[in-house]
Amino acid sequence: MSKPEATAIPSPAASAAVSKRTHWRKTMKKALPYYLMFLLPLIYYAVFRYAPVIMAVLISFMDYNVYKGILASNWAGFKHFLDFFDSVYFVRLIRNTLVINLLNLVFVFPAPIVFALLLNEVRSAFIKRSVQTISYLPHFVSTVIVASMAVTFLSPSVGLINNMLVQFGVERIAFLQKPEYFWGIYTAIDMWKTLGWSAILYFAALTGINTELYEAAKVDGANRWKQMWHVTLPGIAPTIIILLLLKIGHMLETGYELIILLYNPNTYVTADVIGSYVYRRGILEANYSFASAVGLFQSVMGLVLLMISNKLARKYSETSIW
Repeated sequence: MSKPEATAIPSPAASAAVSKRTHWRKTMKKALPYYLMFLLPLIYYAVFRYAPVIMAVLISFMDYNVYKGILASNWAGFKHFLDFFDSVYFVRLIRNTLVINLLNLVFVFPAPIVFALLLNEVRSAFIKRSVQTISYLPHFVSTVIVASMAVTFLSPSVGLINNMLVQFGVERIAFLQKPEYFWGIYTAIDMWKTLGWSAILYFAALTGINTELYEAAKVDGANRWKQMWHVTLPGIAPTIIILLLLKIGHMLETGYELIILLYNPNTYVTADVIGSYVYRRGILEANYSFASAVGLFQSVMGLVLLMISNKLARKYSETSIW
């Protein structure tokens, strides 16, 4: 009579592995709808965000031919970068772009902060909401309409500004034909268009300040000015620093759409920026490789500026992007 076969007992390690696989299958089955929901935005970013960036980087090192495509076009190395650096326009483009961004940093960037701080001191909720709503409106005005308004207001024949100057005995000025006025005009338009919308983040930051700090400041005898200086401003300081870092990272980028609508050959000396130059060379002249090379240079310099400013912010304050 034969002995019955003994039942194999799995080892603890094998049992743990089986339990782990079972748990993983249950988790995946439960999370599958969420992964499928994530798949669509992932495809969108891969196709419409990252793929164009990779193609632009490749094109900047090639003599790209539309009919040949990327795979058949010839490699050009750093040829387009060197052409840009040797261009007679290089210094002018860098200077104009930096000056316009520095003016933006000095006048346009602090304006929403001051606006938010002042409006925060208004006690009437109706007035505060009304002013906020009105200040948001310019953001929704099309850039084309903004440029048309600027051309109309600054017209040397029928413009409101020139009509007012005539009343004070000043001769009419063709503002948009004179290069010395372009930086000021662009900065003023940029401030008008972005003031209210840019203040939204500061309004949100103001609501996050602990009201007990104001009560403590009042107990210590602080007036409204000292409360704003010692409580409100430090409360929104992290938001200011983050936005300042992002702004510095875009120091070589300018909203060239408005510039293209306002400038003309008479004002190229002060109005032409890297973005408008790329537009002319890349779109109008169909020199895609050169335009991509300039754009890549612009992005790399922006990244370098952002890393330097972030390091300085991390060193001298407790706020940084990373």
